[in-house]
Amino acid sequence: TPDLNDKESTLPQRARLVLHRCNLPPEILGGLTFQRFPTPLEIDGVMTFHADLFAQLQSLDEAEDRAEKFHDYMVVKFRLDAPEDAGGQKGKGRTKADYLRVLRGWFFDSDGREGAVVKSWAQSRFGLTVRYHKGPLKDSDDPAFAHFMKDRADGLHNTNALEAQLDLVHAYCQFELARRLPGETHLTLYRGVNRLDDFEVLEKLSPKEQVLLLNNVNSFTTDRDTAGEFGDYILSTRVPLAKVFFFSGLLPGRMTGENEYIVLGGVYNVMIATY
Repeated sequence: TPDLNDKESTLPQRARLVLHRCNLPPEILGGLTFQRFPTPLEIDGVMTFHADLFAQLQSLDEAEDRAEKFHDYMVVKFRLDAPEDAGGQKGKGRTKADYLRVLRGWFFDSDGREGAVVKSWAQSRFGLTVRYHKGPLKDSDDPAFAHFMKDRADGLHNTNALEAQLDLVHAYCQFELARRLPGETHLTLYRGVNRLDDFEVLEKLSPKEQVLLLNNVNSFTTDRDTAGEFGDYILSTRVPLAKVFFFSGLLPGRMTGENEYIVLGGVYNVMIATY
């Protein structure tokens, strides 16, 4: 059990909210102790409300079949083929914006409109505040914060329960990771960056090891060489499976990518190397 009085273990107050919709508070799930000793994360009510889906998924042996069943469920549950049935205005705005478009948008530009939706979703569900969107977000008076809020509003406008769709993506991802990697708790993931100054350093353990406060959502890859294509420095860290929101192999045939992972942030012990 994390010691909430240990400043190195918990998430700094500036990086968390009081309100959340998760089974663990942000000061724990966002802390360094959680990185080392993770437990499952669940968004309130999702597994219960969609119990029938997961019962059906449990009976399927092939990942491709489960992915197809999941997408079919999303289409029917959220009226993805007929958004006007859910109150959307056909042909106007972003009625066709769904979970797939959001995920593709994140991989294209995590600081774009869809990126803002994902970051806002993570903030509301897990209490992890957005630390970066087109620039550092220090507080709500910062002009950069207004840009984030505009992107978020544009991304959610005239869509059908887009954040609820992301809730289900998270639950399905956690289901699949448990199914594909039984008994595993972590993955070693990599991220290429050009500027180390963009990160909030909480502690320097050595020139090659630091404790960083990461943004509330981040992109990583399982391939070190791929990470090296994106910057002169490579960050490597042990990411709890519980903090993986999505990975490119989750939906075979619908999403492609360079072994990309979308990961919840917080405090991480990170190794730093040059490429």
